[in-house]
Amino acid sequence: MRDRAMKYWLVLPAVVAVLLSAVWPLLQAFYLSFRDWRLNQSADSAPLWTPADGWGDIAYLFDNYTRAFEDSNFWHSVWVTAVFSVSTVVITLGLSLACALLLFPQGRVRSVLRSLLILPFAMSPALIGINWRFMFNAEYGFVASLSKALGMTGPVPNWLGTPGGAMAIVASSDIWHWTPYITMMFIGALAAVPKDAQEAARIDGASSWQVFRDVTLPLIMPVIGLAAILKTIFALKVFDQIYLITNGGPGNSTSTLAYYIYTQGMKYSDMGYASALSYLLVIPLAVLVIIHTRTVFAKGQR
Repeated sequence: MRDRAMKYWLVLPAVVAVLLSAVWPLLQAFYLSFRDWRLNQSADSAPLWTPADGWGDIAYLFDNYTRAFEDSNFWHSVWVTAVFSVSTVVITLGLSLACALLLFPQGRVRSVLRSLLILPFAMSPALIGINWRFMFNAEYGFVASLSKALGMTGPVPNWLGTPGGAMAIVASSDIWHWTPYITMMFIGALAAVPKDAQEAARIDGASSWQVFRDVTLPLIMPVIGLAAILKTIFALKVFDQIYLITNGGPGNSTSTLAYYIYTQGMKYSDMGYASALSYLLVIPLAVLVIIHTRTVFAKGQR
């Protein structure tokens, strides 16, 4: 009986930490999403609707959510988030799979490269954002210095000053950050592929491409799917690189949903509206987390 209770005592600190750092803020944000709270006007929030207002006006309780669906800037941030997520997920998975296939065979050089590969992922997103912002600065960045060193004349393109260039730079920083980690996942998946199945396909006359397409790829597809879900989760809530590289600009061309929530809450002090927006982001994230968790546990029970 004592041993049975001990496991609950051991896990209790972790449960308390999750409740205080994740569950309580989520509940508080859900509560605020149905209230009006502008920090620059009042220290307390006010209800958008109470029973005393009459049940005919209960629609006002959801005013923050209806406001979001009528907000063109909100829909623009959703579009930017979708473009960023799709592009970074697809390119990251493609590059990671290519790198994994190149680095999977054993060898001293490949072993060293695999060890160095994790360094970009070990860097914080904030540091990556600062580096990328300075690197592509049109006046004194690395690209400008390299152009001068190569003897190129004329002004250096201001990549951060154009919507397409800014999005490409932000996406490239995220791809550079995540490719090493996903590559290590794929290398582990390739190591788990049965060699007998590959050898049997080669004996039957299959080429290297056919072995990969018909044998290797189907066997590692569950890991690719897991990596896609994981990368999508982090892409949907990207904030660090947006804030540090472009600050949502030029204009609002790189303003993702997470950054738009930040501006509404921290810049315009509209905490009620920001809370409602945050829950519109939490919903797809929660769905992806549930799918990811069920997939991981289902794989572990096999």
